[in-house]
Amino acid sequence: MTSKRKGRVTLADVAQAAGVSESTASRAFTRPELIKADNVDRIRRIAAELGYSVDPHARALSTGRTSNIALIVPDIANPFFPPLVRAVENGAEQAEFAVFLGDSDERAEREGVLIDRLEPQVDGFILASSRLSDTRILELAEHTPTVLINRDVPGVRRVLVDAATGAREAVELLAAMGHSAIAYLAGPPTTWADAQRRGAVLAAADAAGLSVSVLELGRPSYEAGRECVGSLIATGATAAVAFDDVVAHGVLAGFTLVGLEVPADFSVIGCDDVLAATTLPALTTIAGGSAASGAVALDALLALIRGDADQVDERTAIAGHLVHRASVAPVRSRHR
Repeated sequence: MTSKRKGRVTLADVAQAAGVSESTASRAFTRPELIKADNVDRIRRIAAELGYSVDPHARALSTGRTSNIALIVPDIANPFFPPLVRAVENGAEQAEFAVFLGDSDERAEREGVLIDRLEPQVDGFILASSRLSDTRILELAEHTPTVLINRDVPGVRRVLVDAATGAREAVELLAAMGHSAIAYLAGPPTTWADAQRRGAVLAAADAAGLSVSVLELGRPSYEAGRECVGSLIATGATAAVAFDDVVAHGVLAGFTLVGLEVPADFSVIGCDDVLAATTLPALTTIAGGSAASGAVALDALLALIRGDADQVDERTAIAGHLVHRASVAPVRSRHR
């Protein structure tokens, strides 16, 4: 077989060379799950030898699909999201899909605008830590395949990083080290992740007989963590569990600025396990499954796009666990 023919190679040429119908040749590129895997491989190999390439516009017109998906995150600068994005992009590339990435900047209205603009160009959405209302999400999922990460909306496929077990382990560790007063440094109060983490810390502290002060920080950031240290000391707490590693990292810096040491004077625990290798001391944190949640969400979305909704669990939980490092120590009788 010659490697290329003169002129543009058509799908009909591929079908003839492979000895199959044109519709079968088309399915090898648009619906490979409908024909045998060895036939898909053979047709695609012959197409490559002939120099055939799929016209994406023609495929979209014939199948109603774009081979694009959209991933929207609330803050791409937050270290939790890059591993998630990479996992989605790697999996999408293997499935021959492109990924449009949107950053909502923690604003529901911006997220809605991104969805409206991207929807005509994509086959489905992955919404990570969505700030949209339940109603808006349900409306989107009714007509466009949609998978949520860290947002629990019944009726929509979702992947949840379950930090509750890790939060309980964190509080139990602090109690075992003699801490009787701790603080929870809260994230955005309207988010599912903050509600879950806050509830788990409060419940575990109550069970262990610890008092908890909750500091509302709003948008989780390094600056918010650094600037809350004065208020944190004023609570009388000797340890804190932060909404995420970014906030915890800021707390480490804030204690250095006021001349106190972590963990000698104060113990700090983060959440997500995305910064431990770059903090000093190494941060004790709740491992959060960022990349795993992206991979699972992509698999679910691709199944929805293929029409295999019955093969997708409506709710998938990825369990978190505490990773004990150097930022936690037994309590001193009083702060220095």
